[in-house]
Amino acid sequence: MQPGPPSERPVLRGLTLARNSLWNLIGQGAPLLVAVFALPILIHHLGADRFGILTLGWAVVGYFGLFDLGLGRAVTKLVAQELGAQRPERVPDLARAALLAMLALGALAGALMALLAPSLARHVFRIPPELQGETITVFRVLAVATPFVVTTSGLRGLLEAHQRFGLVNAIRLPVGIFTFAAPLAVLPFTSSLPVLVGVLAVGRVIAWSAHLVLCKLVVPSLLSSMSLRGANLRELLRFGSWMAVSNFVGPLLLYVDRFLIAAVLSTAAVAYYTTPHQVLIRCLIVPSSIVAVMFPAFSQSFASDPGRARLLFGRALKIVALVMVPMGILLALAARPLLTIWIDPEFAERSAFVAEVLALGVAINSLGLVAQSFVQAAGRPDLSAKLHMVELPLYVGYLWFFLGQRGIDGAAIAWTLRVSLSTLALLAFARYICPGPASSDEVP
Repeated sequence: MQPGPPSERPVLRGLTLARNSLWNLIGQGAPLLVAVFALPILIHHLGADRFGILTLGWAVVGYFGLFDLGLGRAVTKLVAQELGAQRPERVPDLARAALLAMLALGALAGALMALLAPSLARHVFRIPPELQGETITVFRVLAVATPFVVTTSGLRGLLEAHQRFGLVNAIRLPVGIFTFAAPLAVLPFTSSLPVLVGVLAVGRVIAWSAHLVLCKLVVPSLLSSMSLRGANLRELLRFGSWMAVSNFVGPLLLYVDRFLIAAVLSTAAVAYYTTPHQVLIRCLIVPSSIVAVMFPAFSQSFASDPGRARLLFGRALKIVALVMVPMGILLALAARPLLTIWIDPEFAERSAFVAEVLALGVAINSLGLVAQSFVQAAGRPDLSAKLHMVELPLYVGYLWFFLGQRGIDGAAIAWTLRVSLSTLALLAFARYICPGPASSDEVP
């Protein structure tokens, strides 16, 4: 995992792409094993309400972490494009422009979170009165970490554009384990939510520092100047503006179910819904591991050989389908006994149907992730953004209806319906923007 020569052009061989996908799978999969062990302990020690607040905190920082006007994804797209066009000298200025802008945006998002904390705790969510003070502090602690979370996505995007996924996952793996192991380590001393979240925030700052050091090794002139060229920022924003729409609406589509559950039902219901959701959504590490590698590969290929990009897309889609469809079916069939063994029979009774439906939805959603990556790499992030804008009001409407009819079971049905419709649309977009046969060249 040595950094190697700075800003060299990534070689898009099949073996390289497969190895990088494996790095991603390890980096995201190992923390999942820790989560399986940690979540039941956290639920039993914190209680359903307090654990529900912790998951809301994770959701809020996840949403604000994407408050970057699409610049994180734009870094990966444009840097990979420049490397593919043999223009590595443009990389430092592009990356620097993005990171400075993202730092300012992260500070703005953090200030907004701190300002809204009392309203979120007292009026938006049904937080028990005795926990509202802790919840406000939790959101303010997360607000301090938000600038680091936002700029980390840009630093990681720079490494990914260089296909340095070994370096990316050398950080991702310990950080992912720390996310679940750190609260367990603190529990013997305190169950204070601000303390638990504060420890997680410190971990995010350390991860940001590690990313910065590695980016400096890969692109030595990254910090040689703090100047910001308007032309570079405009180029980033041209691509990132539509990504910003997706970054705003996409996480809301992911998290709005738990927010509405908290508002309509209770924070305890959030725990019964988000526990299987949190685990099952992490099964998307398989397509996500592939998509993270293929996005810069698609971007580089589109510049010179769209047929090769189509070939890569077809292969990625087939691999994801062969893995995820059987996995989704098996998890749906085994949901109830697994929840009974993992947590307890009462929890399984409340959450089994949710897990069954979400397992099928995750399998379908995995195909949509591949198609979305292809569409965005082709330079059409507007298509996925417009889809999200149409989805959101429709989803909130039928989510509200299903919640009223069937509670958290209805929320699971609504989520799976949404991702199914979205996947069909994205596959149609992929065919529309890049028709024709795949390149006859093999990917060695």
